[in-house]
Amino acid sequence: MASMDLEKVRILVVGDSGVGKSSLVQLVCHSQPVLNPGWTIGASVEVKIHDYKEGTPSQKSYFAEFWDIGGSVDHATSRHIFYNPVHGIILVHDLTNRKSHSNLRRWLGEVLNKDHSNNGTSRHYSSGDYDPEQFAGSHIPVLVIGTKQDQLDSNRQTIKQISSIAEECGADEINLDCTQARHLAPGSTNAVKLSRFLDKVIERRYFARDAGGSTQMGPPQERRRISRQQYGVMKTTHAD
Repeated sequence: MASMDLEKVRILVVGDSGVGKSSLVQLVCHSQPVLNPGWTIGASVEVKIHDYKEGTPSQKSYFAEFWDIGGSVDHATSRHIFYNPVHGIILVHDLTNRKSHSNLRRWLGEVLNKDHSNNGTSRHYSSGDYDPEQFAGSHIPVLVIGTKQDQLDSNRQTIKQISSIAEECGADEINLDCTQARHLAPGSTNAVKLSRFLDKVIERRYFARDAGGSTQMGPPQERRRISRQQYGVMKTTHAD
């Protein structure tokens, strides 16, 4: 595929091992489910072309890189290398597993505290390490996604209520079944929320530097010629 001259944003997709991150990224980027995912070791990268402010005079296409970060605790001391730069964060949890939801605080803390993870001192942060004030100062857009909606029975629907971490972050929340493409069909409520999140990421990265650029995690704005072939280098067997 020929290269395209587009600016890009980098979005981290984090959450416990097995919650369905890879299936989610596949659905987001390719509009089709993956039926037999494996396990992510390290990180896997997929790319989606997103039209910022689609349908308006300001419409412009960008590359959105989705960095699917392996959730195994065995790699907690090394995965910080994938956390820079970061322009947006998707926190993923399993709707049938309450612990995976409570652990989202730990994941957010791990990403925000990435600078304390260098020189081999990284650790898997406890839930107490997430500091709402620290997040407020980061200006990083967040989206919370609950997976495996199809596995919820009628007695467990209360799990789907708005999560506290989404409220604290001022984040939209999506609940879906990653095996059903219709859950992110164009024009659906979920697709609108995803598009709004990506617009916010791009807005913070390229159009709000005076308001929040000084606190964003990453290098100054850059324009790069990139192609889809770049993103096969870290693709591994994955299922989370």
